[in-house]
Amino acid sequence: MILESEIIDSSIILFQFVIIGLILLQFLLIIIRFRFFWKDFKTDSVQEFPLVSVLISLRNEQDDLPGLLCALANLDYPKDKLQILFADDQSTDHTNTILLDACKEHSNYIITRISVSQTQLFSLNGKANALAILSAQATGSYYFFTDGDCRPDSQWIREGVSCFDGSIGMLMGITQVESASYFDRFQELDWWNTLGFVKVATDVGMPTTGLGNNMALSSEAYWKSGGFQSVKVSLTEDLALSRAIQKVGFEVAHQVNAGMLVRTRAEVTFLDLARQRKRWMSGVMSLPWYWLLLLSLQFWYFIAAASLFFFNPWIGILLATLKVVLQSIFLRMFARKAGAHLPWLPLLLFDFYYFVTSALTILYYFWPSPIIWKSRSYP
Repeated sequence: MILESEIIDSSIILFQFVIIGLILLQFLLIIIRFRFFWKDFKTDSVQEFPLVSVLISLRNEQDDLPGLLCALANLDYPKDKLQILFADDQSTDHTNTILLDACKEHSNYIITRISVSQTQLFSLNGKANALAILSAQATGSYYFFTDGDCRPDSQWIREGVSCFDGSIGMLMGITQVESASYFDRFQELDWWNTLGFVKVATDVGMPTTGLGNNMALSSEAYWKSGGFQSVKVSLTEDLALSRAIQKVGFEVAHQVNAGMLVRTRAEVTFLDLARQRKRWMSGVMSLPWYWLLLLSLQFWYFIAAASLFFFNPWIGILLATLKVVLQSIFLRMFARKAGAHLPWLPLLLFDFYYFVTSALTILYYFWPSPIIWKSRSYP
């Protein structure tokens, strides 16, 4: 007769095997990232300069807009081949005044003010709607997209154009969060971690999303896919557009180097961060089940690690430390490829931040409250 204590002991051993298996699976995902993120899409340097349109939707961006305008003025690309289109999406601050002053100095800048009657003309998503309106004015062979709180590298256009061949419809770059505090620094690492995952998925032919603040599209791919005019309800317009582009037969590529780097600011408060992640989660939840399973492993790793600490603290500490070190090495290598440097201390502490924000993001996503974005409320 099997004793009750033996059954309990067997269950504990089985449970430990399960949690160790989850931890080792996380190690495997990190090792895979080391193997697949080096693919470079750059072809020959640009010999002929095609006409490029830059499309930017703005809403109450008076604080960040001067930095963007400075970066755009420094783009290393012939001005007569560069059309820069701004949509002022019903700003209530001095955004339009700043834009008007900039247009006096740059003849290739064009401003479109989104009127109240044009709200939700193409999409419930305010940004997608504004970009859809702008795209009707775009005359370039390629469309580049960024945001009001971003600053593209001077080589952004040159680098992006050089990556397109006949098969690529969407090209993503790298976005770096600028950090002035540890809260900012952890957000930066979160972006590097996420983009490392996106890069691997894209390189192996399973792209997950676009990158709305740093991406370029061929005009052919944009219009064949339906463009932002086809993004009717999604609050993650870049994800919806990337799917549409793949559906019509174009590839999505992810270029990681200093030329395709765009810098952006961190979210100021934790509430701002939570609102951003709640919106992103609405897009994540629309991914296929296997992606949801894979992404959930990032969170369940922490549950497994904590459980292993309880049963066998020394093995738990050893495996958790090894995971942090491997992850840190990968993120430093990944950032270095884009011309950025990551210090060690925030990297070693990053998992504590990541677990807390992941748990709170999941809770906040299911909390019955609207998504707040650009001072608009979405149910």
